[in-house]
Amino acid sequence: MPASFELTEEERLIQQTAHDFANDRIVPIAAENDRRGTFPKEILKEMADLGFMSMLIPEDYGGVGLGNFSLVLVLEEINRGCASTGVTMSVHNSLASSPIIRYGSDEIKKKFLPKMATGELLGAYALSEAGSGSDAASLQCRATKDGDFYVLNGTKSWITTGAEADVFVVMVRTNPKERSKGISSFVVESDTPGFSIGKKENKLGLRASSTVQLVFEDARVPARQILGKEGEGFKIAMETLDGGRIGIAAQAVGIAKASLDASVGYANEREQFGKKIGSFQAIQWKLADMATSIDAARLLMYRAARLRDAGKPHTQEAAMAKLFASEMSNRAAREAVQIHGGAGYLKDFPVERYYRDARITEIYEGTSEIHRIVISRNLTKN
Repeated sequence: MPASFELTEEERLIQQTAHDFANDRIVPIAAENDRRGTFPKEILKEMADLGFMSMLIPEDYGGVGLGNFSLVLVLEEINRGCASTGVTMSVHNSLASSPIIRYGSDEIKKKFLPKMATGELLGAYALSEAGSGSDAASLQCRATKDGDFYVLNGTKSWITTGAEADVFVVMVRTNPKERSKGISSFVVESDTPGFSIGKKENKLGLRASSTVQLVFEDARVPARQILGKEGEGFKIAMETLDGGRIGIAAQAVGIAKASLDASVGYANEREQFGKKIGSFQAIQWKLADMATSIDAARLLMYRAARLRDAGKPHTQEAAMAKLFASEMSNRAAREAVQIHGGAGYLKDFPVERYYRDARITEIYEGTSEIHRIVISRNLTKN
């Protein structure tokens, strides 16, 4: 496990519990789930029993309500074991539960949060469309008011956990004359008439986590299931993504830590020229750089999570954490393959999976390019 820094006794216990669970229950099946593309449904139930699926949900609604810092402690460990399992947990907590907690009415909270806390309901987040990825304000999926309902039409793309989720936080256009101010956010249930799952994507990595299209064809959603007010959807989406990006930073750190652990183990076993390869300076420096970068990314992640829990501005800090951690994770995974040599290119070793899984962290929940824009705009604004 990573050094404790300034963790409380409770935080160390949470971290240790997640560490042991990942080693005992996730690591042994991660490679097979990846190979077969099997969603870890049984594991998620066990994680819910441990409180991992309700980290942000208040105790009044059946959650553990520990906050974002404790969440990233757990997410790093779960992602160290399996990034597919980790992203499912991250989305459920950061992108689905969080906006319901922050913007949902009492009725919405009472209806969804208790079952999301127990894992009976799995959450997902639907913002992206085929024509609006980084340019989220240009989304075209629309909702028209019809009495006590909104009628949704359109398609959402690249939705993580979409094939298995029961509850979706969906951003749609309610005013075609406005851009960002014409977007609203709704909680949509998977059994809503007119709602269906479209194409399932065949991906490079995270193969044990589904990524799908969502199709809305005159799907009638009760008006009372709006989050916030009409026209506030884009604001809700961006605020929610601040938390989601901290979660993906934790995923990136977890993948990098797994890459380092595998590399250290291999360097201490593999012999060339009559010596363990870990005795060669070329390998030692790679390991040193990996370890240093992981600690730096972890500290950025910790800072962003602490700020979010304190209710302080953290958009720039979340972007920094996600940007640095994701690019670091890709370097670490690449170096892990290099240290393993030809063996690292084989599915017999986990580093090839880490390499594939790491790649997405620079793309989803804001590309590296978008995060540089976010950071620079925060630096230069008056």
